[in-house]
Amino acid sequence: MRPTKGDGVTEHSYAVIGGGLAGCECALRLARAGLQVTLFEQKPEFRSPAHVNDGLAELVCSNSLRSDELTSGIGLLKAEMRELGSDFMELADAHRVPAGKALAVDREAFSAAMTQRIRSTPGITLVHRQITSLDDPALDGFETVVLAAGPMASENLSASLAEVVGGDHCYFYDAIAPIVWTHSLNMDIVFRASRYGQEKGETGGDYLNCPMNKEEYEAFYNALLEAQKVGAREFEKEKHFEGCMPVEALAERGPRTLTFGPLKPVGFVDPRTGRRPWAILQLRAETLNGETCNLVGCQTKLTYGEQARVFRMVPGLEKAEFARFGSMHRNTYVNAPVALNEDLSLKARPRVFLAGQITGVEGYLESAACGMWLGMLLAARAQGRELALPPLECALGALLNHLRTPVKHFQPSNAHFGLMPELDEKAKKKDRKALYSARARERFAAWRAEQGL
Repeated sequence: MRPTKGDGVTEHSYAVIGGGLAGCECALRLARAGLQVTLFEQKPEFRSPAHVNDGLAELVCSNSLRSDELTSGIGLLKAEMRELGSDFMELADAHRVPAGKALAVDREAFSAAMTQRIRSTPGITLVHRQITSLDDPALDGFETVVLAAGPMASENLSASLAEVVGGDHCYFYDAIAPIVWTHSLNMDIVFRASRYGQEKGETGGDYLNCPMNKEEYEAFYNALLEAQKVGAREFEKEKHFEGCMPVEALAERGPRTLTFGPLKPVGFVDPRTGRRPWAILQLRAETLNGETCNLVGCQTKLTYGEQARVFRMVPGLEKAEFARFGSMHRNTYVNAPVALNEDLSLKARPRVFLAGQITGVEGYLESAACGMWLGMLLAARAQGRELALPPLECALGALLNHLRTPVKHFQPSNAHFGLMPELDEKAKKKDRKALYSARARERFAAWRAEQGL
């Protein structure tokens, strides 16, 4: 019999809600440390509209796990996960399909393999039951609860989470604009200023600004209307929230909607002409080091190729390099820096931890990495030790740091170099990714050695 702590709570007993990527990674980490885990999965009785099979760790929208190259943030994250013994990466590698320099998998074979691994791992009890609340009676008696229900958690469970963290800190949709590398901007055109700052004699400002004359704006506007959009899946056909309206949907309301909205030029003077532009596209620093910028108000459902084509029509963005493309879809996540402690537990309910996309990471790999890290952290605690966070210079450390860095407008993020501290040395553009990668590999290896991993 396992020792108890009183009040019916079993010491070192773990409930994991959700048999997706993060939930499976977390459960396997805990079980391998000799801990007892109950994994709750609502399928097959209940499914979100996105899911089509009954297996665990179902890859819903794509079989691509993106680049395998170490000169990308996601490639680095894969390497770090492999070195930490990720089950997700082991099974993905075992069921990969040809995809050039990217990693893609046979989705059905991968899901079947993960389901079999969960079922055959001692210490894991798989329970097919829908958890509808953080106060669900099925969670009674567990010392620790891990919520890894994914971006399409049920309405009841999402409402329960919102009640705990506060409605202002729980979101039910993505409003993501593209992010570009600052070094790729044409600074002969782009200028730094805050709205009305020039009129006050201020120099500099918090925003970078891309000015457009009437002809340039009309060309951009027409391209925006004609561009190919990502088709909505049935479960995403919901009304847009006014505050996160796709820029192309705003454009459909008329040619001046954008110039009186996110592209309004009032309060700015183009230094090249000495006059107010017809329109201004603003860029806001995405990270503390300023290496990447967010295209303000440009959340979009254009295809990635069309985003590159259309936004490069904006003066100053002709050769823009994208660190992340924009997207918009239903996605439950919390304002992690406000709602979560550093260890991913809820500030309002410390026995409940969050893992995966519900924390504000974006993507298959990122979700699995988050679940893996939480499993490692909780397993170490059960053994009486604390793991130090990975360094900011590596992919996993930078991703976790995103979840604890307060910002005015928190948004989900993929793993990319823009989340990492700026390089200490000046480097040519063609060498920067290799230098980021080399630094990350060095710091990650040192951290693993220090932690005995």
